Amino acid sequence: MSKLVKILIVIIAFITTCRITYAYSIDNAISDSGVNRGAIAISVKNADTGKTLYELHQKRPMIPASTLKLVTYTAAVDTLGQDFKFKTELYKNTNNEVYLKLGADPFLTTNDLEKLIGNAVSKKIVEPKKFYIDDFVIDSVEWGEGWQWDDEMNPLMPKFSSYNLDKNLLNVFIEPTQKGAPAQIYLSIFYPLTFLNLVTTGEVNDVQFSRKNFITPDVITAEGTVEKQFVIKIPTNYPKRYFMLRLEDAIREKHMDYYNGFKQAKLPQKDVYLVDMTEHELALATEAILKESNNFVTETLFKVAGGKFVNNTGSIEHAKQMLDAYIEKNKLNAADIRVVDGSGVSKNNLMTADFMTDFLAKEAKNENLVNNLPIPSEGTLAHRMLYFKDNLKAKTGTCSDVSAIAGYLKTQRGNNVVFDIMINDSKSSPADKKMLEEYVLRAVYSNY
Repeated sequence: MSKLVKILIVIIAFITTCRITYAYSIDNAISDSGVNRGAIAISVKNADTGKTLYELHQKRPMIPASTLKLVTYTAAVDTLGQDFKFKTELYKNTNNEVYLKLGADPFLTTNDLEKLIGNAVSKKIVEPKKFYIDDFVIDSVEWGEGWQWDDEMNPLMPKFSSYNLDKNLLNVFIEPTQKGAPAQIYLSIFYPLTFLNLVTTGEVNDVQFSRKNFITPDVITAEGTVEKQFVIKIPTNYPKRYFMLRLEDAIREKHMDYYNGFKQAKLPQKDVYLVDMTEHELALATEAILKESNNFVTETLFKVAGGKFVNNTGSIEHAKQMLDAYIEKNKLNAADIRVVDGSGVSKNNLMTADFMTDFLAKEAKNENLVNNLPIPSEGTLAHRMLYFKDNLKAKTGTCSDVSAIAGYLKTQRGNNVVFDIMINDSKSSPADKKMLEEYVLRAVYSNY
C-alpha cells in the first residue's frame, strides 16, 4: 500500500469519526431534551457547497411559523427591487378633482395624511369638486387563510389592506379612579367603539379585552384591575373606517372645504398632476420583517409584490404566483412545501427543512437578506443565542405549539453553514423547544 493511499485512508477515517461524533452530539441533545423526536425536522448544510452535514426528517413537511418570512420577503424584494418605496400620492386633475392614490403603506401615519392635505391647501387646492380614492394596490381580503378567530384582538396580527394607517392599531387608555371603583377607559381619538367596562381600580395592572366579532363587533368587554394608567393596543376591526375618519379629520383641521364624501376610482392616466406624496423606504420593512418579525408589514409587502408581478391589484394568489416564479428561477424543488400567507401565521403553511437550507444556501451571497438578519441581542434574538455572538444570523418562528429557527452560522473552525430546525410538538414547553434549538446549534458550532 503506497504512502499516499495510507494518508488518504487516515484522512477519510478522521472525517468519518468527526461526522459520527458531530451527529451523535446532536442526537444526544435531542434525546436529552424530552421533545418528541418524530416532531423535529433538522437540516444542516455547508453554505458554500450545499453538502449535507446533518439531517433528520429533512423532507417531512412541517409548520415553519415565521421562518417562512425568509422566503416570502426575499421573493418580494426580488420583484419590487431594493429601491422600492411605499408611496401615498395626492393628485389633482384639470377639473379640480382630487385623487388620493394609496400604496398600502404599513408605515403611513395620521400625521402623514395631515401633511398631504396641508400641502394641498398651501397650493390653493381648497375647494375640490370631488375627492376620489384609488385603493386598487391590494385587494380587500384583510386576513390570511387559516388565521385563528381567537387572535382577532392580538396586536401582533392586525388586519391589513390598502387603507393601512397608524399600524392599524388603536391606543386604549385605562386609568384608575378610587380603589374598588370602576376605572376609566377611553381612546385618544374618535373611533366608534363601546367598552363594557368591568375594570376596577385595584393594586395591579391586569386587564383583558374580548370581543364577540360575529355579534357586536363594535363592543369590547374589558375585565380586570388597574393600579396606574397604562395603554393597551388593539387592532382596528375596520381599517377603512378608521382611515376615512382620520382623513376627514385632516380635511377639517387643514381647512379644506370639502363635504361630499369619498368615491373609489382609479387614478386617470392623463390630465392629472402630482400635488404631493409621502413615502417610506424598503429598509423600514426589512427591519420590521427580518428583525422584529412583523406580520402586518410582511403580509402587506407580499401582496404589493404580487400586484407588481401581475401588474394588477395585489392578492395572495398573485403573491403566490410571484413566489412560485422566484422559486423556479432559483431551481429549487418546492414539491413538498405549501405557502398560504406571507408571514407564516397560518398553520396551513408547510415547509421542509431540506427546502429551507437549499434556499438559504442559494441566498448565502444575498447581502440584503444575510446582513439584515438579527444576530444574538437583536430583534427576536434579543435574549437568545447569546453564546454565538455575531457568528449567528437567524430568523426565528413561534406560533402555538411550533418553534423554529433558520439561518446562517459560522462555526468555531471557520466554516459557514446554513441550518433549519422546526419543532412541531404540542406536548413540550416553548422553553424546552427553544433550548433544544440552542443545543443543536451548539453541537454544530463546536463540531463542524
